[in-house]
Amino acid sequence: MIRGFDGKIPRLADSAFSSEAAYIVGDVEIGEDSSVWPGAVIRGDFGKVIIGRNTVVEDNCVIHSGSPNTRDNVQEIVIGDNVQIGHGAIVNCHIVGNNTLLGMNCTVLHDAEIGKFCIVAAGCVVVEGMKVPDGSFVAGVPGKVKGAVSEKQLWWVREGPAGYGRLARRYKEQNL
Repeated sequence: MIRGFDGKIPRLADSAFSSEAAYIVGDVEIGEDSSVWPGAVIRGDFGKVIIGRNTVVEDNCVIHSGSPNTRDNVQEIVIGDNVQIGHGAIVNCHIVGNNTLLGMNCTVLHDAEIGKFCIVAAGCVVVEGMKVPDGSFVAGVPGKVKGAVSEKQLWWVREGPAGYGRLARRYKEQNL
């Protein structure tokens, strides 16, 4: 379901896929070949949400703009290209860099910034305002940089969005 809010209507690229069971509202932009799966909620009501190309928002994710540290809670979220956001993740941060994986059921809190080619482990909690350098593997509660992302872990970064892209095209072909 796609809904306008305060005169701002979500804009999805023609090649993007959004499940009819997802809820996208307000000032939201979703790039080419990206996909939003059932149960996902993307709210651009406290600020704009920008999602890049070939990015996957899996089932039951919540992406919500805003920050308690800004005037009127207004702050945009910028999620890069080739990002995979795992099932049930909660994303309320400021930036997610290109080629990054946010694991299942992780939480990324206000004002956090995740670099490029990062992996945030499943169940991890990235605390408010944390700055994660490019190429980092983050795990734990609270999240801590555990080291550099390994070549084996980068498989998920390289193959996840591509696989979901193929799947999204099949869903679109079947009008699902």
